[in-house]
Amino acid sequence: MTSAPITGDPSLVVRTVALDDAPASLLSRVPAEGPLAWLRRGDGLVGWGEAAVVHTAGATRFTDADKWWSELVGRAEVTDGVNEPGSGLVCFGSFAFGDEPGSSVLVVPRVVIGRRGDRAWLTTIELAGAPSVDSAAVDAEVTQIVPPANVLFADGARNSDEWLAVVSDAIGRIEAGALEKVVLARDLIATTDVPIDVRWPLRKLSRDYPMCWTFHVDGLFGATPEMLVRRERGLVTSRVLAGTIRRTGADERDLALAATLARSSKDLEEHEYAVRSVADALDPHCSSMNVPEAPFVLHLPNVMHLATDVAGVVHDSATVSSLKLAEALHPSAAVGGTPTPAALALIDEIEGMERGRYAGPVGWMDATGDGEWGLALRSAEIVGDGATVRLFAGCGIVADSDAEAELAESQAKLVPVRDSLAGA
Repeated sequence: MTSAPITGDPSLVVRTVALDDAPASLLSRVPAEGPLAWLRRGDGLVGWGEAAVVHTAGATRFTDADKWWSELVGRAEVTDGVNEPGSGLVCFGSFAFGDEPGSSVLVVPRVVIGRRGDRAWLTTIELAGAPSVDSAAVDAEVTQIVPPANVLFADGARNSDEWLAVVSDAIGRIEAGALEKVVLARDLIATTDVPIDVRWPLRKLSRDYPMCWTFHVDGLFGATPEMLVRRERGLVTSRVLAGTIRRTGADERDLALAATLARSSKDLEEHEYAVRSVADALDPHCSSMNVPEAPFVLHLPNVMHLATDVAGVVHDSATVSSLKLAEALHPSAAVGGTPTPAALALIDEIEGMERGRYAGPVGWMDATGDGEWGLALRSAEIVGDGATVRLFAGCGIVADSDAEAELAESQAKLVPVRDSLAGA
């Protein structure tokens, strides 16, 4: 575990004040250097600068990060005139999918702007004894966003035919009884003439997918439809998505497809595994739970999903942070499979791709432990010199899966980020 730029046992001074003139778009206030974002329907948090950051890895990545955060909170001097979830001291985080390889990160920005309904706020964070965050840091120069130029796409770790063979292999193993479900992912590589200004895809994703959570942490960005866990004043919720069908754009046809999805034995089976895994993981931490008997159909611009919102009341908010709950839930059947150990072993054996932070928890947490952690789906990672982007998509494979249909589903799931890189 490594941390920078702070060392030793620093104390942070945190000030949150209400904003009467919050911008219509929070992203319009974000500079190009080191932006952080978590947005849905115009609400959420944006930040920039680094007051503190920690990198963790391996099986203890969540525990190490949570311990570091608790210690940092304990030393902080916080003046919060807003007292909303996300005001005061806050961090943004992104975690690797698996124990190895991959680095996970928590970032405490120097400046945060938040909005929740009709309330907005500004938070500044600095080291104790350091000069106050100056107006230049708060009103950072927002340079013009340059769109990606000459974007070219190429196969990632596997081409389409190779991925079809991997899916067919998985279906055969499921039919033989080795496991019930496995989630297999693929990547696509985009290259551009100039380094990506991540504000460009963020603005397009937040505009085109307002019902999703648009995010960016340390080069990983996207618009996820899946809330792994939200903890707010003792209430815990988790949105489970599993089972997908592509939209046509014709309303009557899409309504018929939604009805087909809701009756699909293959998709209902896949969804049941995912809901069961979430409910089982949350149960030890909650005094009461509500697990709906049947899913609803979530309509997004490009696809529709079977969805279930699981809710509960956490036993002890003082000791069970939203990040600890995310650790308990990850990896769920929605991104791993069932049973989880067998599914993860099969992913390692046949997927042939390094996931990194794809499909891992991404989100934010405040000093009380409240926070929101989504799954980094419909996502991409800026790598290397910034002119290369890896796009990711995954599909849940069960006994009734068809390899060609799964390939088409993965292509549909690549559309949001792929379109966000377009220059127009």
